[in-house]
Amino acid sequence: MTTGSHDPLVPGVEKTLKLGLDNLSSLQTVSGSWCGDYGGPQFLLPMYVFLHRIAGRDILEYRRGRMIEYFFNTQNPDGSLGIHAQGDGCMFTTVLGYTALRLLGLSRAEERLQRMRAWILDNGTALGAAPWGKFMLALLDLYPYEGLNPILPELWLLPESSPVHPSRLWCHTRQVYLPMAWLYGLKAKVPADDLIRELRKEIYDRPYHEIRFHGHRDTVADTDNYKPAGSLLKAVNLAMLAYEKTHSRHIRERAMALILRHVDYEDRATSRANLGPVNAVLNRVCHCFRPGGKEILEPGWDMLDRYLWDGHDGMKMNGYLSTEVWDTVFSLQAILACDECDLAGVGSHRDTVEKAHDFLRENQIVDDLPDSEAFYRHQSKGGWPFCSREHGWPITDCTSEGLRIAMALDGSVVKPVSVDRMHDAIRLILSFQNEDGGWSTYEKRRGGLWLEQLNPSLVFGDIMVDISYPECTSACIQALVEARGHFPNLYEDRIQRAVEDGVRFLRASQRPDGSWEGSWGVCFTYGTWFGVSGLLAGGVPRDDPAILQAVGFLLARQKQDGGWGEHHLSCSERRYVEHAQSQVVMTSWALSTLVRAGCGDDVAMARAARFLVGTQSPVGSWPREALAGVFNRTCLINYDNYRHYFPVLAMAEWLAVQKRTSAIRKV
Repeated sequence: MTTGSHDPLVPGVEKTLKLGLDNLSSLQTVSGSWCGDYGGPQFLLPMYVFLHRIAGRDILEYRRGRMIEYFFNTQNPDGSLGIHAQGDGCMFTTVLGYTALRLLGLSRAEERLQRMRAWILDNGTALGAAPWGKFMLALLDLYPYEGLNPILPELWLLPESSPVHPSRLWCHTRQVYLPMAWLYGLKAKVPADDLIRELRKEIYDRPYHEIRFHGHRDTVADTDNYKPAGSLLKAVNLAMLAYEKTHSRHIRERAMALILRHVDYEDRATSRANLGPVNAVLNRVCHCFRPGGKEILEPGWDMLDRYLWDGHDGMKMNGYLSTEVWDTVFSLQAILACDECDLAGVGSHRDTVEKAHDFLRENQIVDDLPDSEAFYRHQSKGGWPFCSREHGWPITDCTSEGLRIAMALDGSVVKPVSVDRMHDAIRLILSFQNEDGGWSTYEKRRGGLWLEQLNPSLVFGDIMVDISYPECTSACIQALVEARGHFPNLYEDRIQRAVEDGVRFLRASQRPDGSWEGSWGVCFTYGTWFGVSGLLAGGVPRDDPAILQAVGFLLARQKQDGGWGEHHLSCSERRYVEHAQSQVVMTSWALSTLVRAGCGDDVAMARAARFLVGTQSPVGSWPREALAGVFNRTCLINYDNYRHYFPVLAMAEWLAVQKRTSAIRKV
């Protein structure tokens, strides 16, 4: 039975949408964007604290207090910290967190620190921290470099045609290991003081000078060993150890100088924001140890502090400079969707839409970087980044979603994005496509998939190569199809081929159960939303077996209360794991998928809409629930604004169908 306008659910959804729109509008920043809590990874804030210790720079008292609150608010009952704020104990993050709390001034006698230390000692001590943890400890002289597998600077001197040249790595990985290699080559560390000597006693179970650290290069706690080292990585590490013992000082100096040129380029190209918080910290650590580094370092502190977020649970370090472009495009999509169900989303929030569009127009990247090829950067002109133009790294899905908004509002805003700049975005999206038909994140895939066997982090998955993703591919297909309609005859053949190849990739990446595995959200619910949306945009009919299978996958997992809930373990275990409670964001993704796919089960969709109506607060927001974002399989990250716009988007799409169906019946 189809729900019609006579059903009490319809006015209930209308009221919910109006409240949701008002709430969304109230969250808009002065700049016109939406910007939210993007915390979750538990290793970021300790790195920020470590950097200040290395630089001899004080952290403001208020921030110190709020950081301490955050650590303790996210501490597990057993004393540990997870790799993310909702994860089970992880040695890597617990050791770094414990050390950071001591550097922030807490006594080892503090009860919560005692529990943290007990967990560390009971689970193998800092000797079992994943390699990133050991590296950060080495910078504070809490773990000697002889206990690390080498991170050779000389790799950057290899011929660029080499299959293991760092330029072939995913950009986040190469930008992290770039400063790491320089610091490793220098064996950089601060001098030990009384606190460091005390910490040596606290994070190990025997005297520091008695530990044979070189025998623990491959020691990893079970909690951290998500991607255990295989035979190829072990062989490569042994070869690098042999080289390290006999390396040429002259060649190392050449490599170190080259790395600093890349570090400086990254600083300049990103307005000192850097690609992400990890390389933002590590680049600054490099400046602490280089001649004249203080002058280079000083102008960058304000930009680094923009990574901090003072949230409901304390002060944390966000996983990116901001979420502004990403949150703004989806907020606008939600508002525009309300127009489709006659709620006048744009008309009743005209100022909100104008300001948001102005923000997006001003944050499109308008030029390519100078010398980009020499520093392994893809072209960027026409792209949109995740956060803001000054950051400078365009992303395939951000560019696609930005372009879709620019086209949707073309002619209805005071200052639209120019036609030339929309054409730049189309050309950039086309340039990003991989040979397998899919799209990666920041650039085309550069390395072989076998490189993942050399993943040195052990605690993360899929970090070595920028593979094609269903989410990015879907976003690019949707944008290109809409561009073909907006600009008839523009790149028509190229767009047609790109879309056909993208559809082929999506078909190939669908799992036998009908789902798609998401890599940037939890997980199969998220991936399936994008997979279905991409196929439909690419011209696949609703009665195609791929669409029907995806609908069946979702319907089989709807809970009794009408919602969907997927546990984050789906990401690491790579199978659907049900959450104990329905989640607002996942229910929104599932409902949107079913509506777009023309699901025939009207009752299931109505139950989902009722769930979203029933979970809205009186002020128009939805509750904080489980973290819905993820990266590299193991680390959850918070997209706080998801709970504000995705329910609006999904219910608006559902309501539009109900009204169209009712109108047809009347005719």
